[in-house]
Amino acid sequence: MENRIKRKLGITSTCLHDGTISEVDTLDLIKNVGFECFFTPTDDCEKVKALVERGDKLGLSCEFVHASFKNINAMWMPGLDYLTVFNDMKKAVDTCAANGIPMIITHVSSGWLPPQVNDLGLERYDEIVLYAKDKGVQVAFENLRKVGNLAVLVDRYENMEHVGFCYDNGHEHCYTETVCWPDIFREKILCTHIHDNYGRPADKMADGDIHILPFDGNCDYAKMMAKLDEYNYTGSLTLEVGRYGRYKDLTHEEFMQTCYDRLVKISKM
Repeated sequence: MENRIKRKLGITSTCLHDGTISEVDTLDLIKNVGFECFFTPTDDCEKVKALVERGDKLGLSCEFVHASFKNINAMWMPGLDYLTVFNDMKKAVDTCAANGIPMIITHVSSGWLPPQVNDLGLERYDEIVLYAKDKGVQVAFENLRKVGNLAVLVDRYENMEHVGFCYDNGHEHCYTETVCWPDIFREKILCTHIHDNYGRPADKMADGDIHILPFDGNCDYAKMMAKLDEYNYTGSLTLEVGRYGRYKDLTHEEFMQTCYDRLVKISKM
């Protein structure tokens, strides 16, 4: 049965990142195949302003900025090394506020053996969350490897309406395959990252997060859509994929059309 909840279909504006086309010009191709929205990992305010202005002309909305997560584990460690990623998160908030973008996505930790959650890190995330509230920007924490690290933060801010969860189906599949994230965060789901992989590798410490196009791996998209429907998720369905690896021989137009067709198929499940 066709899904009755109408959701925007989107993709990252860096999906063609091969150096031959700018992020801004990519928006034209995104629009041409039928996408309605996009997101960017760019936090530079002037660059994002140019993206938003082009998007507005095309009728594409910028759904969120993905904040930098380089050295994210430093958020939980003593010393001043955390300041770079901390300030980058605040920069992403500022960029959203200045350009009318509703939300940032941020990671919580990285790797299979990240630092333990501690008061020092929680205080730093408190500051980010309150800073975003003052700026009128939502914060969505994205699922990666460690269930507890994310659960602590989303539970900590459960009564703050501007804080929620970014559901990444690919990360769920290859990192925490026995956990159904929508069942945990339910109505707190604010946005999505959609891509495919082959599940968690036999070597449990390996990384199966390969970000291939939907239906080229073995993610269960019917189950994903059923869960999003169950919790009345009305936000966008957004691909986090790129034209690399097995797709590098496709033209920009072929790749973009394939992306759109795959996401339409998912949206109708």
